Amino acid sequence: MTWTEEKVTADDGVCLWAARSGVGEPLVLCHGGPGLWDMFEDVAGPLADRSTVVRWDQRGCGRSQRCDGPWTRERFVADLDAVRGHFGFDRTALLGHSWGAQLALAYALAHPERVSTLIYVSGTGIGPDADWHPAYRENFLARLGERPERLQRWRYLMDRQLMTDEEAREGAVLQWSVEFEDRDRALEQAGHMADPWFGINTACNKTLNEERKRTWGTPELYAACRGLDLPVLIVDGEHDIRPRSAVDSLERALPNVRRVILPGAGHMPWAEDRQGFLEAVASAVR
Repeated sequence: MTWTEEKVTADDGVCLWAARSGVGEPLVLCHGGPGLWDMFEDVAGPLADRSTVVRWDQRGCGRSQRCDGPWTRERFVADLDAVRGHFGFDRTALLGHSWGAQLALAYALAHPERVSTLIYVSGTGIGPDADWHPAYRENFLARLGERPERLQRWRYLMDRQLMTDEEAREGAVLQWSVEFEDRDRALEQAGHMADPWFGINTACNKTLNEERKRTWGTPELYAACRGLDLPVLIVDGEHDIRPRSAVDSLERALPNVRRVILPGAGHMPWAEDRQGFLEAVASAVR
């Protein structure tokens, strides 16, 4: 699959990396993080067989221009709108993964007339962090602790005040390895996520996560989701270590929603149930 790379200029002048491929109805992909970069390339090719697919790196991350933010959901919603406008899409389907699912939902709430369908993958719902984060932390330590030497090494790296780029990549790969249900291949699959390695924008990650803690789980958010009049598909991996019950809050609030749970998958469902994931997306993007 050939991807045409382009630079998208946000309204404050920051340049965002984007890539386009395929034909048909538009589909814009929003990667997870925050502070990471687009990791959809493996699955984006098959998606582009039936849609015009756009991938992009969020500001200050990956191949996009390094900058000092601002790191706010409102700013990232504006950047996503710049991507949509750059490619001339009046309306587009949005697929967001993890933090990108939160971003895609925030965009749909801000600009519902510009979204045809929302595909919400591996998110954590619209409740407070207490709905999922303590269980996630417990599950994370338990799963990484299945290989005690990996947990010990990860803790050693996280305790270091300064890490080399190589050590930072190693720490990320160890951390990401818990996201895969296939434990024998987990380290290999996590390593694939880190190839190429662009470095995590830790300031972006910390600030946006703190914003989520302050602003998610409000009555106003629930009310906004109840009024979201567009089709939404929720896709979960059954074995995601973030409790899937947290997403029930979003499912209950939305008036037009379907949910697909992929039984053999973790947090990256396209990596462990590629066919099931593609079939679910195809059912939502016409």
